[in-house]
Formats: sequence, structure tokens, C-alpha cells
Amino acid sequence: MDVAIGSRFRHAWNAFRSNGQQNYYRDIGTGYSYRPDRPRLTRGNERSIVTSVYNRIALDAAAINIQHVRLDDNERFLEVIKSGLNNCLSLEANIDQTGRSFIQDVVMSMLDEGCVAIVPTDTDDDPEDGVAGSFDIDKMRTGKILEWYPKHIRVQVYNENTGLKEDILMPKEAVAIIENPLYAVINEPNSTMQRLIRKLNLLDVVDEQSSSGKLDLIIQLPYVIKTEARRQQAEKRRKDIEQQLSGSKYGIAYTDGTEHITQLNRSVGNNLMTQIEYLTSMLYSQLGITQSILDGTADETTMLNYYNRTIEPIVSAIVDEMKRKFLTKTARSQKQSIMFFRDPFKLVPVTELAEISDKLTRNEIATSNEMRQTIGWKPSKDPKADELRNKNLNQTEAEVKSGNSTTTDEEVSTGESEQDRIVNELLDSLEAEIEKIIGDYISDDEEEEGDS
Repeated sequence: MDVAIGSRFRHAWNAFRSNGQQNYYRDIGTGYSYRPDRPRLTRGNERSIVTSVYNRIALDAAAINIQHVRLDDNERFLEVIKSGLNNCLSLEANIDQTGRSFIQDVVMSMLDEGCVAIVPTDTDDDPEDGVAGSFDIDKMRTGKILEWYPKHIRVQVYNENTGLKEDILMPKEAVAIIENPLYAVINEPNSTMQRLIRKLNLLDVVDEQSSSGKLDLIIQLPYVIKTEARRQQAEKRRKDIEQQLSGSKYGIAYTDGTEHITQLNRSVGNNLMTQIEYLTSMLYSQLGITQSILDGTADETTMLNYYNRTIEPIVSAIVDEMKRKFLTKTARSQKQSIMFFRDPFKLVPVTELAEISDKLTRNEIATSNEMRQTIGWKPSKDPKADELRNKNLNQTEAEVKSGNSTTTDEEVSTGESEQDRIVNELLDSLEAEIEKIIGDYISDDEEEEGDS
């Protein structure tokens, strides 16, 4: 629809014209050159290969949809509840994070620290008020647990109003406290992951020493250094050689024919790399991860084992704790719950998707529009595309009554379908044709007998 020129002028807005010098000096809070609420790894984890493992696990866990749902009487998924909690989990957790990035933040912090807290920052009621008992969550943040008390915890949470990380005291019953299910493998002081991190740090130290630029030379002078005068003479000779090497364009120095130089920066054999390779393979086996998962070449069986052994325990720990803390007994009695769903078709190749779609629709497990949505196509407007039935079989009674076929009411009452009717008509016509042929043959024989 065309807009009038006057209306366009009245509602016109430009970001550069509206953000002039008068707004540049306005007080809008604390400023940073980097994102202040971003999770920062601790204890040297950001300097080792474990960061890539943490990031892969967090990405795969965040790819699973977590929703606030309602169940039926048999504890089965019925519908999604449009609530503030579901909005935080699926769309917007806070002003800085989407629902998916928030779950990734939770998993990364949990793997790094061993235990993390999900803190409701904006609610419609006070979580500590025992009279209200329930509250709706509008925003939530990931918090670092600093101190533990019998019924409270002290948490460090980013305050989006001030732009600072602040320490607050929260009751345990209002905060989801999630402990890493793989704590014994990752976060224990003598666990496989911590041993691997220490070995990697030692390897970094050795690499820094070997690449520090030192020559590690021993100069054997032609005299015995026992007196102070000889020692000063030797020190002067050492500084002279250092000056020659540093001042020369190609690092060349000269010595006396009676002096001998021994170089010590030879490669020293150690078994650090062997130990690191052994600990890495052991860690992968304990986490259910292989190198093919990290480089994206894993087959369907390997990925299924990875999701069942690694991702499912982590997501279940998050969902169970949020269900326990953020849903009251009344809400749970009303069949409310928090569930997670993983798309089973992400790992299916296109060559197999057609066969799977045919089996699911033929066995009345999924409708045609549901399978089209899985492929990424727009849903069909045909009402039959939303029917859960096998379209390869006979037509339904509703289709017959709607006039899509030529069957009569008598056929509908007897349960005769369109295909049965066509087959019966063909059989009747075939029988009539055979009777006619037989009758003509008999009449010809009678005529021949009468002539004879």
C-alpha cells in the first residue's frame, strides 16, 4: 500500500541524524571494549585444547530445544505453554542473550567451574516471599557460585542495569543449582581432565624455553678460573662474545684458537607428548567423544552414542533442576513440566529422508505437512496434508461424503470404497461380455445343426 508523502516525512527516522553530538556525552553507564557478560574460562582452561572440547559440548547441548510444556494424563507431551519461562528458554533469556546462547553459557560455565547457578533476575514477585510461593520468570542469568550456606548461596551475576558483575545472596529454593554430571572426569583435582591440563601447561613451558632465543653456550677458556682477577677476565670475555653475537648482522662471533665452545640447546628427550596423547585418548573415551565428532566426520552410530553418553546427562541435569526449582507443586499437579526435544532428522542424509518420510506417513506416525516442515518446505494448504492417515489405502468415509468420489450412500453404509466399486464394475462387465460371447457361440452351433 502506498504511503502519503506527508506521513513519510512525519515518521522518518535516521540513526545517524538522531545520534548527534548531543547524545554522545550522555551518561549511559559503564563502557567496555569487550563484552562484559561473556563467560571467561578459569584455571588455565582457555590456554589448552580442552576449550575446544567444552565449546563443542556446549554447542551441541544448546542445539537441543528446551520448552515449558503441558502433559496429558499419561505424562506425554501435549502442548507448549506460552509463559515467561518458555520465552527465556526459547527466545530471549535477557537483554544480551537469546535462549540458545544462554544454554550455551550455562553449559560452558558448568564444565569450567563444576557447578553453576541459573538466577532469575527479573520476576513478577519476590522469590524469597514465602507467602506468594510462586513467581513468573521474565529474565535469567548465569551466575558463578562464590560461597555456600545451609539454605542460601552467594552468586556473582552480571547486572545489566549497571554493567557490572555483582555479588548477591539468593535462597537455594529460588535458584537452579546445576552440578556437572561429568564432575569426576572433568573437575576433580586429580581427574583425567585436570591431569591433561597440567601436562599441557608443562609442555607450554618447555616450548617457551626452547624458543626463547637463548644459545645456551659454554665457553672453555685456556686458563684456570680460581682467583677474582681470572673471574673478572672470564666475565669480560663472556660479555665480549655476547656483544659480538647481538651486534652482528648474522649472529657471528670469533674466539681464540685455544678456546672451546660447547652448545647445550640440544633437544632433550621427554615423554610429555606420549603422556598427553594417552591422557587425551582416555579423556575422549570417558566423555564419549571421538576425534571424528570434533572434526565433523562421525557417522550416525557414533553421534548417537555421543548424544546418549555426553549430551543427554548434561541437558537432563539442567531440565530436572529447573523443573524442581521453577515449577511449584501446584504447577506440576496441573501437568506442567519442562522437557527437551532433539531433532532426529539432523543427521539423516537426503537419500534416506524420502524413505523415512514414506514410512512415517504410511504408518500414520506423522502427517505430510510435518514431514514437509522437517525438509524445510512450506506447509501445503490442502487439508488432507494435515490428516494423520495412510493415503496409499482406501479413501475415508469423510472423503466419500464430501463428493470426491462417485459412490452412493448405499455404498458408504456398506463400507464399499471407490476402488472396490471400480473392480466390481469391471468384473460385472467382463462377466456380461463372456456370457454374450458364449451365447453367440451357442446360437451359431444351433443354426449349423438346423441347416444340416
